[in-house]
Formats: sequence, C-alpha cells, structure tokens
Amino acid sequence: MSSPDPESLRVLVLVGRLGSIGAAAVELGISQPSASKRLTGLERQLGLTLVARSRQGCHLTPAGELIDEWAQQLLARLDGLLDGARALRAQHDSRLRVAASMTVAEYLAPSWIGALRETTDIRVELEVTNSLTVAEHVRHGHTDLGFVETPTPPEGVASRQVTTDTVLVIAPVDHPWAHRRFPLRGEELAATPLILRERGSGTRETLYRALGSVGVEPVAPLLELHSTTAVRNAVVAGAGPAVLSRLAVDTDLVRKRLVPVAVEGLDLSRPLRAVWRAGHQLTGTAATLLALAVRSS
Repeated sequence: MSSPDPESLRVLVLVGRLGSIGAAAVELGISQPSASKRLTGLERQLGLTLVARSRQGCHLTPAGELIDEWAQQLLARLDGLLDGARALRAQHDSRLRVAASMTVAEYLAPSWIGALRETTDIRVELEVTNSLTVAEHVRHGHTDLGFVETPTPPEGVASRQVTTDTVLVIAPVDHPWAHRRFPLRGEELAATPLILRERGSGTRETLYRALGSVGVEPVAPLLELHSTTAVRNAVVAGAGPAVLSRLAVDTDLVRKRLVPVAVEGLDLSRPLRAVWRAGHQLTGTAATLLALAVRSS
C-alpha cells in the first residue's frame, strides 16, 4: 500500500471538524468535486469507509474517526517539518557563503563584497583558502560561490572568467636577479629554489604549468608558506626570490621594496574565475556578486 496523500488527509480532517465536504473545500481553496474526489481516493486506497454521507451533511465513521486522529498527528509532524525547512531556508537565504583563493580574497573580493553590501543587508561569510580547497567546497555544496586563480577551470564545477591576472617573479632589492641585464630563462628559474605558496595554490600551479610547457621541472622550494602575505614579507626581508600575483606586489614595486624579474619564454598570465556547483543555476545574491565582480574588473 502506498502512503496516503497529505492533502487527502487534510480533507478528511476538515470534514471531521466542519461536517461538510463543501466547507472543507472552501477552507482548502479547492472545488467541492476535487475535495470529494480526494476523499473517495483515500477511502479506496485504505479500503475503508471513512465518511458517512447524507442529505443533512457528513460525519466520520468509527474507522474515519480513528484515521482522523492519526492523520492529525501525522499532519502536525509534517507541518513542523515544513516550518523547520522554511526557517532553515530563510536562515540560509540571509547569508551568502563565499570562498576565495588568497589573491582574490585579499585584493579583489573586499571591494566586490562592499559593493554588494550597498544593495542588500545580507550577511557574507568569506573563507580564505587556496584554489584547490575552494573548488572542493563548491563541489560539496559547502559554499555558494567561489573564486579561484588556477590556469584551468577546476573539474566538476561551473565557472566563468572574471578577470585576468599576471604572476611575476620578484626578488629582494639586493638579490643578484635584481640587477640582471637579460631576462631569466625557464631553465634558470626552474633550477632556483623559490619561496612559494603551498601545493593547491593557484599561483604555484600557474608557475609549474608554465615551466612544464617548456619541458623543465622545478626544484624543491626554498620556503613553502601558506599565505600570499607571508611570501611577500619573506621576499621583502631578503630571504630569496618568489612568484606572486602582480596584485600582491604592485605597491612594493612602486616603492622599490621589491624588484620584478623578467622571464623569457614563459606565459605567466592566468584567468581569475568564479566557480559554483555544477548543474546549478546561480541566482539571488550569489549571481549579483558575480555580476559586480565582472563589472568591476
């Protein structure tokens, strides 16, 4: 036996309370024939006569009274479930979960979120992590919208390019590379231990992909750090050369705290992308934030 339709149970409960199929139909906002059809279908499904019909009106049979009692308990639980779901949805709709790679989170996302906050009072939760983790969070539904800086779109997500970024080789002002007259070759760069972000970082992946395209493999990093700011500070302190987004070092280059190092034969440009769950249409504030990001880039 299949489970009874909740709306048919509601008809039964209202008939028991109001004593009329017509009155039950009015209460539910449906036609009387529709209410009568649902009631008849319920009786046929259960194999019981639930309502005694007469010219004077309707009343529940003894079996109908028992089913009515159980139906009220079931419908109360169902209504509680629906109310709870609505509350959860309202709570979810009042916040936007965003995850962004380090470069995007530190240098671009604050202005995008600021512009969004001018149009809505929604609460934005921004998680700052590497591109690999952003993609994982999006795939598993832990975040509504992500931003990554990998050279190619992550697998298993929908994506749209927001802007383009350039990765630079940078060196301390007293490093030998700071005074080179000729660009570095890919082989020299690959053979030099660099200060790099951790694996999963889009900046590191961009470098390794560029080196791989010219057939060279990088040596182990000099230092492996877990934030863009930490890498930048290490280079400023003279620890060694690194690879970072232009966004992260523009001010340092202007103030001559760091020196850009030219590299020949390597494409170190990369797209910055928005990503969201595959098969889902981006709507609401998530879609608004993406539009703001694209418009401002």
